[in-house]
Amino acid sequence: MSRIQKERDRLLAATARTVGLTATVTALFCLSIPGSLPLPLYLASLVLIVCLGYAQWQLAGLLRLTLWMWVIVVAGVALILIHLLPGTALGPSAISAVSVIGAASVACVCVVGVSSRSRLVLLVAAAAATVTAQGVTLGMTHSRMVETLVFTVTGWIALTATGVWLARTVPRTLKRISTMSRAYRVERQASETEARRRQSARLLHDTVLATLTLLAHSGVGVSHGALREQAAEDAALLRQLRLGFTPDPARSGDYKLKPVEESTLGNTLESVKQRFRRMGLEVNWHGAGQVLLPSDVLDAFLLALGECLENVRRHSGVNEAHVTITDDETNVRAMVTDAGKGFDVASIDTGRLGFTESIVARLRDVGGNARLFSSPGSGTTVVLEVPK
Repeated sequence: MSRIQKERDRLLAATARTVGLTATVTALFCLSIPGSLPLPLYLASLVLIVCLGYAQWQLAGLLRLTLWMWVIVVAGVALILIHLLPGTALGPSAISAVSVIGAASVACVCVVGVSSRSRLVLLVAAAAATVTAQGVTLGMTHSRMVETLVFTVTGWIALTATGVWLARTVPRTLKRISTMSRAYRVERQASETEARRRQSARLLHDTVLATLTLLAHSGVGVSHGALREQAAEDAALLRQLRLGFTPDPARSGDYKLKPVEESTLGNTLESVKQRFRRMGLEVNWHGAGQVLLPSDVLDAFLLALGECLENVRRHSGVNEAHVTITDDETNVRAMVTDAGKGFDVASIDTGRLGFTESIVARLRDVGGNARLFSSPGSGTTVVLEVPK
């Protein structure tokens, strides 16, 4: 069942419950007027009203809906027929109660019944039983039978029309809302993409291009020390971009750079996660993350981790990876796992430098190591380890 159908059925059930409970409470009030019924008959009616109200309350749950509809019909018809007991004289308040029960308390099943063809038979049977019970009950007393039957039939027709109207209107409304939501998301994504493109263009213009322009003119008007300092700032900026950071420009040419030496592992991992999510790979992090690493170790560790995730994205055949971070007094470890197609480790061509250079050699340069575990059809696990 689609979400739109579920929302439609939920609204129909809530409407039916509201109408039914309102009518049942009204009937109880009418029957509770002193002198309306003898005490034994009133107590029996009270039991049936409780059953009727409980079944109406259960409609909104959408569980065993047909069963609760049958309970409503049986309890309502029994509540009408109970007035046929010997010695019962229907006064104005009792007649009003019988009318409300037939026209709304039982007829509330029309609102939810029109949404399913299998329940139409139940609706026809319920309407026939209700009208027949009212005709027999009121016919025995010759009291306002015609007016009450007309009121009951009108109630059934009105509630059936309400159910049909809601069943047709709600899906159309929800579809229009869904269409507008999709259009809004597409427009927002396009705006965000354009904003990122313009921000990247400004960033490139304010930093690297400005430095390259100075170099192209041999640094005319700028001292060698200032040129080296500006190039060092550009290098630091590019390094942070590569690690996933987003610099915050205060004004053109002035970017607030957070020193990598002060960046905890957890903050940087989150930026890596967001970067791969944009490329379609969902990365689930587990374990410790607030670990402070030296600049060169953090750089090698994150670049090796990024290469592992890139391999998952390209070659595993799945769109989800798990990264577990652990640490002790001397080392930090990352275990990258996926449930993809895997491969035979022994079959890797020694001439391929992706894993050897981009991961293993990079970590060994800072005193770390990497281990690879995989087999066809069983996924892949890579364990990265670097010193603190």
